[in-house]
Amino acid sequence: MSDGAASDKVDLLVVGAGPTGLACAIEAQRAGFSAMLVDKGCLCNSLFHYPAHMTFFTTPELLEIGDMPFSSPNQKPNRNEALEYYRKVAEHYRLDVRQYQTVDRVEGSDGDFTVHITDRFGRTLTHRARKLAISTGYYDLPNYLDIPGEELHKVRHYYHEPHPFYGLDVVVIGGKNSAAIAALDLWRHGARVTLVHRGAQMHRHVKYWILPDINNRIKNGEITAYFNSTVANISEDDVTLQTPEGNVTLPNHFVFALTGYHPDFDFIERLGVHLDETNDRCPICDPATLESNVPGIYLAGVIVAGERTNEIFIENGRFHGKLIAEDLRAKRVGTLA
Repeated sequence: MSDGAASDKVDLLVVGAGPTGLACAIEAQRAGFSAMLVDKGCLCNSLFHYPAHMTFFTTPELLEIGDMPFSSPNQKPNRNEALEYYRKVAEHYRLDVRQYQTVDRVEGSDGDFTVHITDRFGRTLTHRARKLAISTGYYDLPNYLDIPGEELHKVRHYYHEPHPFYGLDVVVIGGKNSAAIAALDLWRHGARVTLVHRGAQMHRHVKYWILPDINNRIKNGEITAYFNSTVANISEDDVTLQTPEGNVTLPNHFVFALTGYHPDFDFIERLGVHLDETNDRCPICDPATLESNVPGIYLAGVIVAGERTNEIFIENGRFHGKLIAEDLRAKRVGTLA
């Protein structure tokens, strides 16, 4: 780990230090190349901001990177176990991770990129790299509702833990896994929960062990649900819903707008990478190498799927690093030149 300033040119600079970004750096190093990671947050920043007691929907071995075993006593590991695992992976491979460094812009071309950075104190610095891998995920950018009152401090686009909302009136907006998990957790810890979803029922993609739970809580009246409904207005003390029966105003203390997230398409386009508007804004890249239409810039992880953020997860994105490393080897980059 490092907070270092400007550095010598590295073979591969990875933007994004999540599991897929870590895998990219590991595979590059294992192939004989130098690698650095930069992230505007901490190591595995998105995982860190998941709900505190979140359990993954998958088994430990499907989260492994760098051929390091992920040992867990649980069939499905939790957030804290995953964070510990990825810290150990970064330590084992002595990865050069520059945390709390935001990429402002990139200059140069294949073989000689200059990456302009701002650190958490507003200081500027640069890194130089022969190749770039962009693995920025999508969890940092919520899908906003664009409704009056969304800017109020009481409105959250991320759910972390239930305790601060005990005994309060809470609205959860959304119908997928994150909304179902938050609604159940809040209810179980003493919040009065109302769920609002524009669909006719909970989404079909809600995990099979969660769906009966949320449906039963709604059926029993323990969680109030408004389907085929939207939030029209949020004020300091209430929310107004548009429902099939007309407008409904409810007392409210907090709102969790868990309506999904999207990749940073603006950043990708500023790099010169083209988006296929006819294919859910998938960035143009070679599926065999993951090199984009900009020579020397690779894409990895969920951003490869554009707006289809439910297609790529850690389980399959972790293999992107090997594709990139194989292409670096084929092109005899840097230390192997």
